[in-house]
Amino acid sequence: MTPDEDRDQRPQDLLEYERRFWGRGRLVAGVDEAGRGPLAGPVVAAVVVLPRGVCVLGADDSKRLDADVREELFGRILDAAEAVGIGAASVKEIDRRNILRATTVAMQRALSRTARTPCHVVVDGLPVKYLGREHDAVVDGDALVHSIGCASIVAKVVRDRLMRRLSGRYPGYGWERNAGYGTVEHRAAIEALGLTPHHRLTFTGLQYEMQL
Repeated sequence: MTPDEDRDQRPQDLLEYERRFWGRGRLVAGVDEAGRGPLAGPVVAAVVVLPRGVCVLGADDSKRLDADVREELFGRILDAAEAVGIGAASVKEIDRRNILRATTVAMQRALSRTARTPCHVVVDGLPVKYLGREHDAVVDGDALVHSIGCASIVAKVVRDRLMRRLSGRYPGYGWERNAGYGTVEHRAAIEALGLTPHHRLTFTGLQYEMQL
């Protein structure tokens, strides 16, 4: 079996989690985020609710996929999903609240913007304090639960697109390539060009009070 064929078969196995709830007539909302670690840009969260029995072939943990594949799957996920919600927390919110609280805010916003209220919420990683929704948490859920894997792709594509747009306004930092992460190129650009309004001061070794 080729790697592509193996990837296309994985989601069929990953539906095991959803089937437990579909069998009881309940939908599942997978939640994941993109952008906890970068030096610049917001953190973005996505919610994906799949209809009963629906599998998006090829969808997997976004980190396993290259950018072109993620872009292709993004459209297929939007077409297949019962509902999709997207939320973000800004750089200012990250600096004021810290990244964990800002990520929670982004997830809350994504859930509030999901057209169909999900019956059961499952998030990647550890339980999310203050989420405000009863939920399950699955470590490595983006690789183990299909709905979370789909959400990871949506969050990653939305955030990467945003960083590419910002790269046109702030050239030289390589955001179209590094999505704001602390690559050698990005750190060298900060040294040469300074910080932008989209840099996280608390991530670049500065104190937030310097912006006030």
